[in-house]
Amino acid sequence: MHYTDEPPPVTDPPPAGVLLVNLGSPEAAKTGAVRTYLRQFLADPRVVELPRFRWWLIRNLFILPFRPLRSAHAYRKIWTGDGSPLVAAGRHQAADLEWELGSRIGRVVPVFTGMRYGKPSIAAALGVLRRRGCQRLLVLPLYPQYSATTTASALDAVFDELANWRRIPELRTVNDYHDHPGYIGALAASLQTLWHERGKPSRVLMSFHGLPERYIAAGDPYEQQCRATAALLSERLDVETDRIDIGFQSRFGREPWIGLETARLLKDAGTAGTVGLDVICPGFAADCLETLEEIAIAGSRIFTKAGGSGFRYVPALNRRPDHIAALAEIAIENMTGWLN
Repeated sequence: MHYTDEPPPVTDPPPAGVLLVNLGSPEAAKTGAVRTYLRQFLADPRVVELPRFRWWLIRNLFILPFRPLRSAHAYRKIWTGDGSPLVAAGRHQAADLEWELGSRIGRVVPVFTGMRYGKPSIAAALGVLRRRGCQRLLVLPLYPQYSATTTASALDAVFDELANWRRIPELRTVNDYHDHPGYIGALAASLQTLWHERGKPSRVLMSFHGLPERYIAAGDPYEQQCRATAALLSERLDVETDRIDIGFQSRFGREPWIGLETARLLKDAGTAGTVGLDVICPGFAADCLETLEEIAIAGSRIFTKAGGSGFRYVPALNRRPDHIAALAEIAIENMTGWLN
């Protein structure tokens, strides 16, 4: 085994560094780039828990030859001049959080974002923090609700990279922040700001990413944490609970998935003639394909086609100041003893 050489020492090393982690994105809204991204994503055993050879056949014979073309078309609908909205938001979130932490503690705490799949990679972000002289690292996956498919997978990648280092830094990890007051407060404020400016809707739909039921049966706390987030957020809103729905989106395959399906709830709301529906996705720290295309575009179409009107997608927290403040609080709480 060859371990990577240590970089030159830093004269005044920072007290700690923070690694933000998110899912990732293709490098371009093109079929080839999407295929490369999906190949890495779908090869992760945390994401699809099936016998490896069986899944290899399904992935390579039935998914990768066809799905990238459809996904690339969807990505083109949301692509920006800065590229992927998720990756662009990640860069801004890291810069904003570094500034916020510095203003709070009076010292620079380097913050970088690494993507679980695609670029910038977790390994690359860790390398930057290493060269900055960070001997203590906080890993903060931007998944408010814990799942083995997301948080655990991100930590796998961190540990895999650190296994190549000669000198392992002190390491702390954040498993989830689904009930953190700052996070809940930022979600509530995003809705309240919209309502103050443009009025309240008739109904509110909170949509979380879905997960197969058997993952929950095996002990994944994701669904429970999603429902806890929804309950805490509902308490902060001046809306009757019977006007708030909880759905789970992005279903894939034929096996049973958790909860009521977001697409079904959107169609039912439209069929009922709902006038005014706000949809918020509390599990996404930054806007991405699943929020901008699946909800804001396709979800609006489902609702309107069924007979509803007044659809509004509430943007993810992205780089809202209250979101960055919440992340700073979470980071500082988890770096106790490091920042003195």
